[in-house]
Amino acid sequence: MKDRVFARTTATAAVLAAASAAVSEFNSRFMPSLHSPEQDVTESVVVCVPARNEAATLPALIGDLAKQRSCTDLRVIVLDDDSTDGTASAARAAAGGDPRIRVVTSGVAPPAGWTGKAAACAELARLADEDDPTTSLIVFVDADVRLEPEAVAAAARMLRRRGASLLCPWPEQLAESTVERLVQPLLAWSWMSTLPVPLGNATLAPSMAVACGQFMAFDAAAYRAVGGHGCVAASATEDLDLARALRRRGFSTAVASGAGFVRCRMYRSAAELRSGYSRWLWNEFGGPAGSVAAALALTVVYVLPPITALTSSGVARRLGCAGYLAGTVSRMSVRRRETGSRFGVGDVVDAALHPVSILAFVGLVAESHVRRRRGSLSWKSRPMPAPHT
Repeated sequence: MKDRVFARTTATAAVLAAASAAVSEFNSRFMPSLHSPEQDVTESVVVCVPARNEAATLPALIGDLAKQRSCTDLRVIVLDDDSTDGTASAARAAAGGDPRIRVVTSGVAPPAGWTGKAAACAELARLADEDDPTTSLIVFVDADVRLEPEAVAAAARMLRRRGASLLCPWPEQLAESTVERLVQPLLAWSWMSTLPVPLGNATLAPSMAVACGQFMAFDAAAYRAVGGHGCVAASATEDLDLARALRRRGFSTAVASGAGFVRCRMYRSAAELRSGYSRWLWNEFGGPAGSVAAALALTVVYVLPPITALTSSGVARRLGCAGYLAGTVSRMSVRRRETGSRFGVGDVVDAALHPVSILAFVGLVAESHVRRRRGSLSWKSRPMPAPHT
Protein backbone atom coordinates (compact mmCIF):
# COMPACT_ATOMS: atom_id res chain seq x y z
CA MET A 1 0.00 0.00 0.00
CA LYS A 2 2.80 2.42 0.92
CA ASP A 3 4.64 1.61 -2.29
CA ARG A 4 1.48 2.34 -4.30
CA VAL A 5 0.97 5.72 -2.61
CA PHE A 6 4.65 6.52 -3.11
CA ALA A 7 4.44 5.65 -6.82
CA ARG A 8 1.27 7.68 -7.31
CA THR A 9 2.78 10.68 -5.56
CA THR A 10 5.87 10.41 -7.74
CA ALA A 11 3.68 10.13 -10.85
CA THR A 12 1.81 13.29 -9.84
CA ALA A 13 5.10 15.05 -9.20
CA ALA A 14 6.40 14.01 -12.61
CA VAL A 15 3.29 15.37 -14.33
CA LEU A 16 3.56 18.70 -12.51
CA ALA A 17 7.28 18.95 -13.27
CA ALA A 18 6.53 18.26 -16.92
CA ALA A 19 3.92 21.02 -16.93
CA SER A 20 6.49 23.36 -15.40
CA ALA A 21 8.97 22.40 -18.11
CA ALA A 22 6.35 23.11 -20.79
CA VAL A 23 5.62 26.60 -19.39
CA SER A 24 9.36 27.30 -19.09
CA GLU A 25 10.00 26.30 -22.67
CA PHE A 26 7.04 28.37 -23.86
CA ASN A 27 8.46 31.42 -22.12
CA SER A 28 11.92 30.66 -23.45
CA ARG A 29 10.51 30.99 -26.96
CA PHE A 30 7.84 33.67 -26.61
CA MET A 31 8.79 35.98 -23.74
CA PRO A 32 9.39 39.50 -25.14
CA SER A 33 12.95 40.81 -25.23
CA LEU A 34 14.64 44.18 -25.35
CA HIS A 35 15.96 45.19 -28.77
CA SER A 36 18.19 48.03 -29.86
CA PRO A 37 15.96 51.00 -30.74
CA GLU A 38 15.67 51.92 -34.41
CA GLN A 39 15.18 55.59 -33.51
CA ASP A 40 16.38 57.87 -30.75
CA VAL A 41 14.22 58.35 -27.67
CA THR A 42 13.46 62.07 -27.58
CA GLU A 43 11.23 62.33 -24.51
CA SER A 44 12.65 63.43 -21.16
CA VAL A 45 14.08 60.46 -19.25
CA VAL A 46 15.51 60.50 -15.73
CA VAL A 47 17.41 57.55 -14.26
CA CYS A 48 17.30 57.37 -10.47
CA VAL A 49 19.86 55.34 -8.53
CA PRO A 50 19.42 54.73 -4.79
CA ALA A 51 22.79 53.86 -3.25
CA ARG A 52 23.69 52.93 0.30
CA ASN A 53 27.24 51.74 0.93
CA GLU A 54 27.80 51.00 -2.76
CA ALA A 55 31.27 52.52 -3.26
CA ALA A 56 32.51 49.24 -4.74
CA THR A 57 29.75 48.81 -7.33
CA LEU A 58 28.30 52.23 -8.11
CA PRO A 59 31.19 53.64 -10.20
CA ALA A 60 30.75 50.91 -12.81
CA LEU A 61 27.03 51.69 -13.17
CA ILE A 62 27.70 55.42 -13.45
CA GLY A 63 30.20 54.64 -16.19
CA ASP A 64 27.51 52.63 -17.97
CA LEU A 65 24.97 55.43 -17.61
CA ALA A 66 27.42 57.98 -19.00
CA LYS A 67 27.75 55.81 -22.12
CA GLN A 68 24.03 55.45 -22.78
CA ARG A 69 23.08 56.04 -26.41
CA SER A 70 19.87 56.82 -28.27
CA CYS A 71 18.39 58.97 -25.47
CA THR A 72 18.61 62.64 -26.45
CA ASP A 73 17.28 64.00 -23.13
CA LEU A 74 18.72 61.84 -20.37
CA ARG A 75 19.44 62.85 -16.78
CA VAL A 76 20.81 60.76 -13.93
CA ILE A 77 20.27 61.37 -10.21
CA VAL A 78 22.26 59.32 -7.69
CA LEU A 79 21.20 59.44 -4.05
CA ASP A 80 23.84 58.53 -1.50
CA ASP A 81 21.55 57.22 1.22
CA ASP A 82 23.52 57.96 4.41
CA SER A 83 26.45 55.75 3.39
CA THR A 84 29.51 55.20 5.53
CA ASP A 85 31.92 53.92 2.87
CA GLY A 86 32.51 56.96 0.67
CA THR A 87 29.75 56.20 -1.82
CA ALA A 88 29.19 59.88 -2.68
CA SER A 89 32.87 60.54 -3.35
CA ALA A 90 33.13 57.45 -5.50
CA ALA A 91 30.02 58.50 -7.43
CA ARG A 92 31.29 62.02 -8.11
CA ALA A 93 34.67 60.71 -9.23
CA ALA A 94 32.97 58.27 -11.60
CA ALA A 95 30.68 61.01 -12.98
CA GLY A 96 33.76 63.05 -13.87
CA GLY A 97 31.86 66.31 -14.06
CA ASP A 98 29.29 65.00 -16.56
CA PRO A 99 26.52 67.65 -16.38
CA ARG A 100 23.84 65.01 -16.93
CA ILE A 101 24.76 63.22 -13.68
CA ARG A 102 23.77 64.71 -10.32
CA VAL A 103 24.96 63.19 -7.04
CA VAL A 104 22.94 64.03 -3.93
CA THR A 105 23.75 63.03 -0.37
CA SER A 106 21.22 62.35 2.37
CA GLY A 107 21.93 61.84 6.04
CA VAL A 108 18.27 61.46 7.00
CA ALA A 109 16.96 58.14 8.31
CA PRO A 110 13.86 56.71 6.61
CA PRO A 111 10.57 57.94 8.08
CA ALA A 112 8.85 55.61 10.53
CA GLY A 113 7.13 52.80 8.65
CA TRP A 114 9.29 53.11 5.53
CA THR A 115 11.96 50.79 4.22
CA GLY A 116 15.23 52.47 3.35
CA LYS A 117 14.92 51.72 -0.35
CA ALA A 118 11.34 52.97 -0.65
CA ALA A 119 12.27 56.20 1.12
CA ALA A 120 15.33 56.69 -1.09
CA CYS A 121 13.34 56.08 -4.27
CA ALA A 122 10.59 58.47 -3.15
CA GLU A 123 13.20 61.15 -2.49
CA LEU A 124 14.76 60.53 -5.91
CA ALA A 125 11.37 60.93 -7.56
CA ARG A 126 10.85 64.19 -5.68
CA LEU A 127 14.23 65.46 -6.82
CA ALA A 128 13.45 64.45 -10.41
CA ASP A 129 10.19 66.40 -10.37
CA GLU A 130 11.91 69.34 -8.73
CA ASP A 131 14.49 69.43 -11.52
CA ASP A 132 11.97 68.99 -14.33
CA PRO A 133 8.23 68.55 -13.66
CA THR A 134 7.70 67.63 -17.33
CA THR A 135 9.80 64.44 -17.14
CA SER A 136 7.74 61.76 -18.82
CA LEU A 137 9.71 58.61 -18.05
CA ILE A 138 11.37 57.70 -14.75
CA VAL A 139 13.71 54.74 -14.44
CA PHE A 140 14.95 53.23 -11.17
CA VAL A 141 18.17 51.23 -11.36
CA ASP A 142 19.97 49.54 -8.48
CA ALA A 143 23.60 50.42 -7.88
CA ASP A 144 24.87 46.89 -8.55
CA VAL A 145 23.31 46.69 -12.04
CA ARG A 146 25.37 46.82 -15.23
CA LEU A 147 23.93 48.26 -18.45
CA GLU A 148 24.83 48.00 -22.10
CA PRO A 149 24.93 51.35 -23.97
CA GLU A 150 21.36 51.12 -25.34
CA ALA A 151 19.67 49.54 -22.31
CA VAL A 152 17.75 52.64 -21.19
CA ALA A 153 16.65 53.56 -24.71
CA ALA A 154 15.59 49.98 -25.45
CA ALA A 155 13.48 49.89 -22.27
CA ALA A 156 11.90 53.26 -23.06
CA ARG A 157 11.03 52.16 -26.58
CA MET A 158 9.45 48.91 -25.44
CA LEU A 159 7.48 50.68 -22.70
CA ARG A 160 5.96 53.09 -25.22
CA ARG A 161 5.45 50.48 -27.90
CA ARG A 162 3.48 48.29 -25.52
CA GLY A 163 1.54 51.21 -24.05
CA ALA A 164 2.58 50.01 -20.58
CA SER A 165 2.95 52.10 -17.44
CA LEU A 166 5.75 49.94 -16.05
CA LEU A 167 8.30 47.80 -17.83
CA CYS A 168 10.77 45.62 -15.97
CA PRO A 169 13.55 44.27 -18.19
CA TRP A 170 14.61 41.21 -16.20
CA PRO A 171 18.39 41.37 -15.64
CA GLU A 172 20.59 38.36 -16.05
CA GLN A 173 21.34 37.30 -12.49
CA LEU A 174 25.09 36.79 -12.35
CA ALA A 175 26.17 33.96 -10.06
CA GLU A 176 29.78 33.10 -9.30
CA SER A 177 30.04 31.35 -5.95
CA THR A 178 28.47 27.95 -5.29
CA VAL A 179 25.66 29.33 -3.13
CA GLU A 180 24.85 32.01 -5.73
CA ARG A 181 24.70 29.41 -8.48
CA LEU A 182 22.33 27.30 -6.41
CA VAL A 183 19.94 30.11 -5.47
CA GLN A 184 20.09 33.06 -7.89
CA PRO A 185 18.67 31.29 -10.98
CA LEU A 186 15.57 30.46 -8.92
CA LEU A 187 14.49 34.12 -9.06
CA ALA A 188 13.60 33.92 -12.74
CA TRP A 189 12.65 30.26 -12.57
CA SER A 190 10.03 30.89 -9.86
CA TRP A 191 7.78 32.81 -12.26
CA MET A 192 8.94 31.69 -15.69
CA SER A 193 8.12 28.09 -14.79
CA THR A 194 4.58 28.86 -13.62
CA LEU A 195 3.30 31.91 -15.53
CA PRO A 196 3.00 32.16 -19.32
CA VAL A 197 4.57 35.60 -19.61
CA PRO A 198 2.68 36.84 -22.70
CA LEU A 199 -0.57 36.09 -20.85
CA GLY A 200 0.65 37.77 -17.66
CA ASN A 201 1.67 40.86 -19.62
CA ALA A 202 -1.70 41.03 -21.36
CA THR A 203 -3.85 41.10 -18.23
CA LEU A 204 -4.37 43.61 -15.44
CA ALA A 205 -4.75 40.90 -12.79
CA PRO A 206 -2.50 41.90 -9.85
CA SER A 207 -1.87 38.22 -9.09
CA MET A 208 -0.17 37.81 -12.48
CA ALA A 209 2.16 40.78 -12.18
CA VAL A 210 5.92 40.27 -12.32
CA ALA A 211 8.42 42.96 -11.39
CA CYS A 212 12.08 43.38 -10.57
CA GLY A 213 13.30 46.36 -8.58
CA GLN A 214 16.77 46.18 -10.12
CA PHE A 215 15.47 47.96 -13.24
CA MET A 216 12.01 49.53 -13.38
CA ALA A 217 10.97 51.91 -16.16
CA PHE A 218 7.79 53.88 -15.35
CA ASP A 219 5.55 56.21 -17.25
CA ALA A 220 6.05 59.15 -14.90
CA ALA A 221 2.37 60.18 -14.87
CA ALA A 222 1.24 56.68 -13.88
CA TYR A 223 3.92 56.46 -11.20
CA ARG A 224 2.72 59.73 -9.70
CA ALA A 225 -0.95 58.71 -10.00
CA VAL A 226 -0.54 55.73 -7.65
CA GLY A 227 1.56 57.70 -5.17
CA GLY A 228 4.93 56.38 -6.27
CA HIS A 229 6.94 54.52 -3.67
CA GLY A 230 4.81 56.10 -0.98
CA CYS A 231 2.11 53.53 -1.66
CA VAL A 232 4.52 50.68 -0.82
CA ALA A 233 6.47 52.44 1.94
CA ALA A 234 6.69 49.48 4.33
CA SER A 235 6.74 46.68 1.78
CA ALA A 236 9.55 44.13 1.78
CA THR A 237 8.70 43.50 -1.90
CA GLU A 238 8.13 47.07 -3.05
CA ASP A 239 8.77 46.27 -6.71
CA LEU A 240 6.02 43.66 -6.98
CA ASP A 241 3.62 45.64 -4.83
CA LEU A 242 4.12 48.73 -7.01
CA ALA A 243 3.25 46.68 -10.09
CA ARG A 244 0.13 45.39 -8.37
CA ALA A 245 -0.84 48.91 -7.28
CA LEU A 246 -0.59 50.08 -10.88
CA ARG A 247 -2.74 47.22 -12.12
CA ARG A 248 -5.40 47.84 -9.52
CA ARG A 249 -5.65 51.40 -10.87
CA GLY A 250 -6.01 50.15 -14.45
CA PHE A 251 -2.40 50.71 -15.55
CA SER A 252 -0.69 47.90 -17.44
CA THR A 253 2.68 46.46 -16.45
CA ALA A 254 5.00 44.10 -18.30
CA VAL A 255 8.16 42.09 -17.83
CA ALA A 256 10.65 41.35 -20.61
CA SER A 257 13.98 39.63 -20.94
CA GLY A 258 16.89 42.02 -20.50
CA ALA A 259 19.41 39.48 -21.80
CA GLY A 260 22.24 41.22 -23.57
CA PHE A 261 21.28 44.61 -22.09
CA VAL A 262 21.05 44.31 -18.30
CA ARG A 263 22.83 42.15 -15.75
CA CYS A 264 23.27 42.17 -11.99
CA ARG A 265 25.25 40.36 -9.33
CA MET A 266 23.06 40.86 -6.28
CA TYR A 267 25.13 39.17 -3.59
CA ARG A 268 28.81 38.42 -3.15
CA SER A 269 28.83 36.15 -0.11
CA ALA A 270 26.65 33.50 1.50
CA ALA A 271 25.97 35.77 4.48
CA GLU A 272 24.87 38.62 2.22
CA LEU A 273 22.64 36.30 0.22
CA ARG A 274 20.99 34.92 3.36
CA SER A 275 20.40 38.41 4.72
CA GLY A 276 19.00 39.60 1.40
CA TYR A 277 16.51 36.77 0.99
CA SER A 278 15.48 36.62 4.62
CA ARG A 279 14.21 40.21 4.55
CA TRP A 280 11.37 39.36 2.16
CA LEU A 281 10.79 35.60 1.72
CA TRP A 282 8.52 35.52 4.78
CA ASN A 283 6.06 37.57 2.71
CA GLU A 284 6.36 35.65 -0.55
CA PHE A 285 3.62 33.07 0.02
CA GLY A 286 1.12 35.03 2.10
CA GLY A 287 2.26 33.97 5.56
CA PRO A 288 3.50 30.89 7.46
CA ALA A 289 0.75 28.56 6.23
CA GLY A 290 1.35 29.52 2.62
CA SER A 291 5.09 29.10 3.06
CA VAL A 292 4.65 25.61 4.49
CA ALA A 293 2.35 24.66 1.62
CA ALA A 294 4.76 26.06 -0.97
CA ALA A 295 7.76 24.35 0.62
CA LEU A 296 5.93 21.03 0.69
CA ALA A 297 4.79 21.36 -2.93
CA LEU A 298 8.26 22.29 -4.18
CA THR A 299 9.83 19.41 -2.27
CA VAL A 300 7.33 16.87 -3.58
CA VAL A 301 7.54 18.02 -7.19
CA TYR A 302 11.30 18.56 -7.50
CA VAL A 303 13.01 16.61 -4.70
CA LEU A 304 10.88 13.46 -4.43
CA PRO A 305 11.39 12.30 -8.07
CA PRO A 306 15.20 12.01 -7.89
CA ILE A 307 14.93 10.27 -4.51
CA THR A 308 12.49 7.81 -6.06
CA ALA A 309 14.78 7.30 -9.03
CA LEU A 310 17.65 6.40 -6.70
CA THR A 311 15.77 4.24 -4.22
CA SER A 312 13.05 2.47 -6.25
CA SER A 313 12.81 0.20 -9.26
CA GLY A 314 10.49 -0.54 -12.14
CA VAL A 315 7.73 1.93 -12.92
CA ALA A 316 8.39 4.06 -9.85
CA ARG A 317 12.03 4.48 -10.83
CA ARG A 318 11.12 5.47 -14.38
CA LEU A 319 8.60 8.02 -13.08
CA GLY A 320 11.24 9.43 -10.77
CA CYS A 321 13.71 9.77 -13.64
CA ALA A 322 11.06 11.46 -15.78
CA GLY A 323 10.19 13.93 -13.02
CA TYR A 324 13.84 14.74 -12.33
CA LEU A 325 14.53 15.24 -16.04
CA ALA A 326 11.50 17.54 -16.38
CA GLY A 327 12.71 19.68 -13.47
CA THR A 328 16.15 19.92 -15.01
CA VAL A 329 14.73 20.91 -18.40
CA SER A 330 12.54 23.54 -16.74
CA ARG A 331 15.54 25.07 -15.02
CA MET A 332 17.66 25.01 -18.20
CA SER A 333 14.96 26.60 -20.36
CA VAL A 334 14.58 29.50 -17.96
CA ARG A 335 18.31 30.03 -17.51
CA ARG A 336 18.87 29.93 -21.27
CA ARG A 337 16.28 32.68 -21.71
CA GLU A 338 17.69 34.73 -18.86
CA THR A 339 21.31 34.62 -19.99
CA GLY A 340 20.94 34.57 -23.79
CA SER A 341 24.25 33.99 -25.52
CA ARG A 342 26.04 33.63 -22.17
CA PHE A 343 24.34 30.30 -21.44
CA GLY A 344 27.00 27.61 -20.98
CA VAL A 345 27.98 24.24 -19.59
CA GLY A 346 28.03 25.59 -16.04
CA ASP A 347 24.35 26.45 -16.32
CA VAL A 348 23.58 22.87 -17.37
CA VAL A 349 25.45 21.57 -14.32
CA ASP A 350 23.55 23.98 -12.08
CA ALA A 351 20.25 22.83 -13.59
CA ALA A 352 21.14 19.22 -12.80
CA LEU A 353 21.44 20.27 -9.15
CA HIS A 354 17.94 21.76 -9.16
CA PRO A 355 16.70 19.53 -6.28
CA VAL A 356 19.54 20.84 -4.11
CA SER A 357 18.58 24.40 -5.09
CA ILE A 358 15.00 23.74 -3.99
CA LEU A 359 16.17 22.50 -0.59
CA ALA A 360 18.38 25.58 -0.20
CA PHE A 361 15.43 27.81 -1.07
CA VAL A 362 13.17 26.06 1.45
CA GLY A 363 15.84 26.64 4.07
CA LEU A 364 15.95 30.35 3.22
CA VAL A 365 12.16 30.60 3.54
CA ALA A 366 12.34 28.98 6.98
CA GLU A 367 15.16 31.28 8.06
CA SER A 368 13.20 34.33 6.89
CA HIS A 369 10.24 33.37 9.09
CA VAL A 370 12.50 32.69 12.08
CA ARG A 371 14.20 36.08 11.72
CA ARG A 372 10.87 37.82 11.37
CA ARG A 373 9.52 36.21 14.54
CA ARG A 374 12.66 37.30 16.35
CA GLY A 375 12.33 40.83 14.99
CA SER A 376 15.82 40.64 13.50
CA LEU A 377 15.05 41.39 9.85
CA SER A 378 17.34 44.05 8.46
CA TRP A 379 18.93 45.26 5.24
CA LYS A 380 21.92 47.50 4.71
CA SER A 381 22.31 47.73 8.51
CA ARG A 382 18.78 49.09 8.94
CA PRO A 383 15.92 47.19 10.62
CA MET A 384 12.99 46.39 8.38
CA PRO A 385 9.78 48.17 9.42
CA ALA A 386 7.13 46.05 11.09
CA PRO A 387 4.46 45.06 8.54
CA HIS A 388 0.96 46.46 8.92
CA THR A 389 -1.50 44.01 10.42
